Amino acid sequence: MRINFGLLDLRVFLALFDCGHFHKAAELLNLSQPSLSRRLLTMEARLGTPLFERSTRSVVPTSAGRQLEPMVRRLLDELDSSFLSISGLGEDRRGHVTISSIPTAVIYFIPRVFKQFAQQYPLIRLRVLDRAPQEALECVMRGEAEFGINMIGSTETDVMFTPVMDDPYVLVCHRTHSLAKKRNLTWRSLADHPLIRVGRENRGNRALLDGALSKADVRLDWLFEVNNLTTSLGLVEAGLGATVLPRLAAPHGPHPVIVTKPIRSPEVTRTIGIIERRNGRLSPAAKLFRDLLLSETENV
Repeated sequence: MRINFGLLDLRVFLALFDCGHFHKAAELLNLSQPSLSRRLLTMEARLGTPLFERSTRSVVPTSAGRQLEPMVRRLLDELDSSFLSISGLGEDRRGHVTISSIPTAVIYFIPRVFKQFAQQYPLIRLRVLDRAPQEALECVMRGEAEFGINMIGSTETDVMFTPVMDDPYVLVCHRTHSLAKKRNLTWRSLADHPLIRVGRENRGNRALLDGALSKADVRLDWLFEVNNLTTSLGLVEAGLGATVLPRLAAPHGPHPVIVTKPIRSPEVTRTIGIIERRNGRLSPAAKLFRDLLLSETENV
């Protein structure tokens, strides 16, 4: 079954979603309120489900409306970018890119790519949905993100995972820590030192690391446990202990306080890649960002 909507129908939906009020949405689109209401009713009839719950004061999206919103927004952004390119105004490189990413790539890696991209394409808006691995994957599957940076693939046939780099686990410690000057670190050499463990926000990495250490018969002393990566780095800067993180999540380049050390025997790594919908089509802006991202991974 094919359901046909006009561009104005989709803009009516987004205006109502953003404004939360029929009168304000009608003013935004320069439509009469009855005309706007008729278009919404037609959309809902064709979809067979309500998109908003109405009250005398406002409209609130239903679960179907919330599910539809990211797909409609991305479609309209892609069309706007394409029309600008066709009309000759594409030299300005306007557009909007939404990606999902695991938190460990957001702290240091993604900001570097964002900075370069913003310098080259200052009129393209960037948005990152930082989520746990499974949630970041689902953002791509639902169409909320055009593509994702992740450490896992999917058994779903409509999603593909393209590996782009190996990301080893490293020790992150204060420069005064006794392990900071060691040349060759092994996992066993960490056993007698208090360590900071990242819990909920890092559970994908935690499972991978626990499995590798169990095979190597190594037990570590996790003295502190925190919920997010930035907290663990704050405790390291305060000299309260060391932590084990993927290299992407560790500071890059010289740092006044923190030292990053590779760990051998065994080397534990995870594979980082790009998650995309198999039959999806990236917007022109997203393609530009994806290309820059891939070139940057070669320098990590």
